[in-house]
Amino acid sequence: MSAKVHASSGMSLSARYEALFAISRALSGNGDCKQLFNVLGKELRNVISSDLVVVVLYDESSNHAEPHTIEVLNCPSIPLPTEVPTEDTLSWWVHENQRPLIIPFVEIETRFPRVMDFLKKHGIQSACVLPLRTAHRRLGSFVCGSLFRDAHAEDEVRFLSLVADQLALMIDDRLNFQASLDARAELQREKDRLKVLLDLNNTVVSNLDLLDLLRAISASVRSVMNCDGVGIALPDPKTQELQMYALDFPHSKGFVEEGCELTRDSAAARVFETGKPLSLNDDDVARHEIAVAEGIKSLCLLPLVGRNGPLGVLSLARRQEDAFTDDAIDFLTKIANQIAIAVENALAYREIADLKDQLAQEKLYLEDEIRTERGFEEIVGHSPSLRKVLREIETVAATESTVLIYGETGSGKELIARAIHTLSNRRQNAFVKLNCAAIPTGLLESELFGHEKGAFTGAINQQIGRFELANHGTVFLDEIGEIPLELQPKLLRVLQEREFERLGSSRTLRTDARLIAATNRDLQKMVNDEKFRSDLFYRLNVFPVRVPPLRERTEDIPLLVRHFVQQFSRRMNKMIDTIPAEAMTALMRYEWPGNIREMQNFIERAVILSSGHTLQVPLSDFRAEAPTAIPNATDTLEQAERKHITKVLEETKWVVAGPRGAALRLGMKRSTLQLRMKKLGILRPAK
Repeated sequence: MSAKVHASSGMSLSARYEALFAISRALSGNGDCKQLFNVLGKELRNVISSDLVVVVLYDESSNHAEPHTIEVLNCPSIPLPTEVPTEDTLSWWVHENQRPLIIPFVEIETRFPRVMDFLKKHGIQSACVLPLRTAHRRLGSFVCGSLFRDAHAEDEVRFLSLVADQLALMIDDRLNFQASLDARAELQREKDRLKVLLDLNNTVVSNLDLLDLLRAISASVRSVMNCDGVGIALPDPKTQELQMYALDFPHSKGFVEEGCELTRDSAAARVFETGKPLSLNDDDVARHEIAVAEGIKSLCLLPLVGRNGPLGVLSLARRQEDAFTDDAIDFLTKIANQIAIAVENALAYREIADLKDQLAQEKLYLEDEIRTERGFEEIVGHSPSLRKVLREIETVAATESTVLIYGETGSGKELIARAIHTLSNRRQNAFVKLNCAAIPTGLLESELFGHEKGAFTGAINQQIGRFELANHGTVFLDEIGEIPLELQPKLLRVLQEREFERLGSSRTLRTDARLIAATNRDLQKMVNDEKFRSDLFYRLNVFPVRVPPLRERTEDIPLLVRHFVQQFSRRMNKMIDTIPAEAMTALMRYEWPGNIREMQNFIERAVILSSGHTLQVPLSDFRAEAPTAIPNATDTLEQAERKHITKVLEETKWVVAGPRGAALRLGMKRSTLQLRMKKLGILRPAK
């Protein structure tokens, strides 16, 4: 044995234990494992005979080995065998079996050939390997090597075991301390991130102007994520092309700026189309000219996705390679979700702001509605089906009952509702109308019942609803079938209890408004399909009125045609007093799927095209719209015209002129009618 071996072996037992205590005291004040091993190397020089000491720590979750060489002699360091697989090493065997391994003679050991070759190469003749463990976990192995054969006697092994036990306790303490530091750092990082999200949320709540909001968000995100630039791109409302709406890039070289349009082949456009995040580095960034020009080496782009689809793209840029880790992208995804909510709220606020001017005219609108007095003079026609409706109007108008008007689109349901209001005792008060299908679902409740300031994002002023405006008057709700199910109980409450609350208020208001509703849908079928509440349906259906479509009242077509011709002629300063019989017959044969509204638009076009006193009906356009409605054979057309004129003459008892004559009902002059009668051979039958 060497002189060193004899020196250490010759120490008294008490001296070696005192040295071990000295090692413990020396190691107790060191903060991390690296310092621990440096001090251990110095202290072990005088108490053990080993020439090489290696501590190998294993990560139990990944089997990763982390070796630490401790020099105990003033000799060159021995490199560790990186080419030997972990499972072929002495330290791994001891760690797995949790038993000491003593190798007195390296040259005759056969179990670990590659490690033995390595030890012999560096002059190591014997080895002792001990497990590092505590009561709570396994840590690794304590490896001691000697330049001499059979250097680890029994007492030496016992002492090294004590050293290994002390070392295991200290390493475990350092690892726990480091884990605590890591946990605290992670906790602080989470606090910082939560603060970012909170600040972002406060920004969203306190700022509803879209541009100011996005600028504030961009600056906040850039500061927290330590980025060189942050931008938010949104599609242009007109072109739908992505535009850099807000940008925070203090040291930009000017190649990108607010308002610039992003090309369709850009990375941002790809993210907007796919709705998936994108992280670009190195060669990927090099393919984007603007990024290269700005010196950008890392890009992270995240979609801003709202309830109804993509809203825009959040872009982050850094002049550092591989700047965005998976963890950072996960956090940025949360930020992108918050920004998407902010964008949606700001867009909704902008929409409400656009409606503000319209709502500001509410008083004028109501005054106009109050001044407007329309009765039966606006309802043109004398057909039996229409006269039946007018009798129903006269019957129900004087009551306070709810009226439900059925009818196809364009059949004149609003005129019927106005007539009921005009003939009622409420005619001196407001007639307030609302098309339920024309108001976004989220705003419909506010339109009906009003809201208080601050009731929701964008509610910057108090607004009174239609039922409050129509107090002592009439509310006309068109397209009542479009009211969502969640809002129907509140409407039912107004009808039954005559009370409601504005959005954002707990104060109950009362109203004495009469409801007239209209629909072109089959509400009974909707009730059966559970798309409309049955109790609300029965409350609305107190007095149903069906407005017949124009095809069921063909007798009224000549009067309506004449009415619209006169109306548009006055508006366009024209004098049109003749309507060709052929044109009138064609108009009567057409089924008018769009009803009176379609006829009104068609006659307006005809008046525009007419240059003289005769209405120029564009029959070619008419045939294109309904090729099966107009007869092609001349004899069929004349027969239809003769039959129609004869029928009207019979109904007027063959009175041609005058306010009750056939000429007026047919929409033509007396002389024109007489000429048509002569041409068609229509004679008054002998008495």
